[in-house]
Amino acid sequence: MSGFDTVWQNVTLVTMDGPPDHPLGLIPDGALAAKDGRIAWVGPRDALPGEASRVVDGHGAHLLPGLIDAHTHLVFGGDRSGEFEQRLDGVSYETIAKAGGGILSTVRATRAADEAMLLAAARPRLDGLLAEGVTTVEIKSGYGLDLDSELRMLRVARLLGAEAAVTVVTTLLAAHAVPPEFAGRRTDYARHVAETIIPAAAFTGLADAVDAFCERIAFTPEETRLVFDAARRAGLPVKLHADQISDLGGAALAAEYGALSADHLEYANAEGLAAMARAGTVAMLLPGATYFLREAKHPDLGAMRAAGVDMALASDMNPGSSPARSLLLMLNLACTLYRMTVAEALLGVTRHAASALGLHDRGRLAPGLRCDLALYRVRRPAELCYWIGSNPCTGRVVAGVAA
Repeated sequence: MSGFDTVWQNVTLVTMDGPPDHPLGLIPDGALAAKDGRIAWVGPRDALPGEASRVVDGHGAHLLPGLIDAHTHLVFGGDRSGEFEQRLDGVSYETIAKAGGGILSTVRATRAADEAMLLAAARPRLDGLLAEGVTTVEIKSGYGLDLDSELRMLRVARLLGAEAAVTVVTTLLAAHAVPPEFAGRRTDYARHVAETIIPAAAFTGLADAVDAFCERIAFTPEETRLVFDAARRAGLPVKLHADQISDLGGAALAAEYGALSADHLEYANAEGLAAMARAGTVAMLLPGATYFLREAKHPDLGAMRAAGVDMALASDMNPGSSPARSLLLMLNLACTLYRMTVAEALLGVTRHAASALGLHDRGRLAPGLRCDLALYRVRRPAELCYWIGSNPCTGRVVAGVAA
């Protein structure tokens, strides 16, 4: 084979495509060739076939698939730093919520913001992820909770993808909380999401998937089924905020619907995790929320490993429970809080994160896949999980083009 567009060489390839005992698939002194935005060849540099129009010297860096942040809420109005300060002073979340704070304060700020305001606020949050090597990001709605505001959030997410060198996957999360106008009528709101908001988001092409928050402070499994059945009718895949603060059987529910992912899972039971493994539903772990909320209960990684569930990691960037602008930080938190291995953590922001979005054309360095890459000045992959507050990313490639 010859006639490559670009070859990256003098790099250690971290393919994320190795055997079970060496899943990172390291290739020291490797080379990667691209053509027409796709990976055309991967292997040792001395075996590289053919020539390229352009050769990039990696100067000994590690070359990974572009990172994927597969769970974010980065489009929203305002912030909740004042509430954070109140909680530090001993004010309970319940007291703050009764005074009009909590998620509904973000709903008010988001509804009051036009597209330009939301875009201007979201772009720096996105830019922080891109600077760390992220090439694909999922963005949820869920702070509008009415038709116009939910669609506005999704339009802003689409605009972010059009303006920046990144793939943006959008998720409709209208079933996030009950808005004030439906106070005391939670099931009615779930029906409104199912009958009005989901069809509109699908018709406009603004949503790539549908999410819901199945929890005792949000929606029951029965109400979640209304939402998921509507998503099925609209031809949209689903994912679920599941078993975060109690075991409502969210993991099993997600598996029943063939969900792309079930997210959080602190209280998920072994039977639900086994069902997820059978269904191919990815466990999306969100250590930023565990850290920020100071939660003592962690996801049961032993049960996940025993079940054979693929585990992904994400920032969960949001104003209330994970105001985190760093996916690299999540690698460290996952290893220190959850005791994930380095390999598990790195697979969690590449190969398994791609699966959590239903994107099987990325997340690994293999011929035929999309050429999304990230270069890091590190001596070993473990450094990406080890350093706190460090960003060793020296380059990012999107569809074969330096970004």
